[in-house]
Amino acid sequence: MRNLTFAIAILMTFSISALAQPDSAGNLRGEVFYGAGAGIAGGEAQGLMHLGGGFDKTIYKGLGAGAELGYLFPRQSFANGVGLFSANAFYHIQPDSSFLVPFLTGGYSLAFRQETVNLANFGGGVDYWFRGRWGLRMEVRDHVS
Repeated sequence: MRNLTFAIAILMTFSISALAQPDSAGNLRGEVFYGAGAGIAGGEAQGLMHLGGGFDKTIYKGLGAGAELGYLFPRQSFANGVGLFSANAFYHIQPDSSFLVPFLTGGYSLAFRQETVNLANFGGGVDYWFRGRWGLRMEVRDHVS
């Protein structure tokens, strides 16, 4: 991992499912995600894929916290990826919206394989809720070392 330095890794993630309804009541919500993006390190850009899952919980109004565990890998080679753990705070801008909920997020990330790299992350996006407990998330997140 020493040769792999994340200067910037921008991921556009579309969640496959978000397994709970949007609310501000503090319910625990889970998600499974798969996304595409790009990593930029040392002036070189590379296409990346990201898959994983996580959960979040609203604590007060639209403010909350969550965690996720994923696998980040080059589009050409699933075997050459790294694990990525993130613990974040978030703010849902319209927490009681019936179907469209924009949000901001930021926090700590840990990339790991044979060694570890500490990262900060920030981003935002929108959750689109349809059919009760199912939703689609579009998110852009930047991981910076």
